[in-house]
Amino acid sequence: MPRNALVTLRFGPYRSCGVLEYKAFRLQGLQAVLEMDGHQLILEEIPDWNNVELIVNGETVFQCNINDLDFGGDGKLDPLCEAARIAVLNAC
Repeated sequence: MPRNALVTLRFGPYRSCGVLEYKAFRLQGLQAVLEMDGHQLILEEIPDWNNVELIVNGETVFQCNINDLDFGGDGKLDPLCEAARIAVLNAC
């Protein structure tokens, strides 16, 4: 429903090459898909390991494990990115 919504993308640290830290590389496709729809994104780091949450109008509309997202790319072929896009569009 909302076009050009303000979406808060909250993400936690994840382990890569044996190091646990905050990285946005796995979020590139998700960001690209949401920005193509005209949404504005706010990135927010949270302490929950491996967690990604999308919040629209104060409501969590989508949640997944950051390791399940495709690394890099434009997100067009990632089914999780499409599910997130639909969840944001259906947000009240």
